[in-house]
Amino acid sequence: MEQKTKVLAEKGQQEVVITREFDLPAALVFKAYTDPDILAQWMGTKVLKLESKDHGSYRFETRDKEGKTVFQANGTIHACVPDRKIIRTFEMDNTPYGVQLEIIAFEALTENTSRLIIHSVYESVTQRDEVMKLPFAQGINWAHNRLQDVVSQLK
Repeated sequence: MEQKTKVLAEKGQQEVVITREFDLPAALVFKAYTDPDILAQWMGTKVLKLESKDHGSYRFETRDKEGKTVFQANGTIHACVPDRKIIRTFEMDNTPYGVQLEIIAFEALTENTSRLIIHSVYESVTQRDEVMKLPFAQGINWAHNRLQDVVSQLK
């Protein structure tokens, strides 16, 4: 099955560009990234903090069935332009991957469709390449498929 979310990681570059078209208005895709209840549903993680505003911050955590923490991430939201753009840092706790800068753009294609473009810049080519060894593309596709499903029910 073709993956709808495309991940472009050019050799020798510190960046990754992720694109996905949704059968959702851009405002709803933006809301999926900025509303803690919706974000928790499609990401499958607990939202401990989410300040969707300029100079805000966030923190996510996922635990397994035994209650052991298996994922933690946090960052600073540098800019939040409603329905258009989020600029933030992203860092996973207890990993060697370092901090990345994410520019997340929400582009209206029609009244009911949109394109999401995530431009992530890593500290080094080596860090970016290490992240690309993970099941990164599969994970982001799973998450975006969930986003489409969860947010479609809000329409």
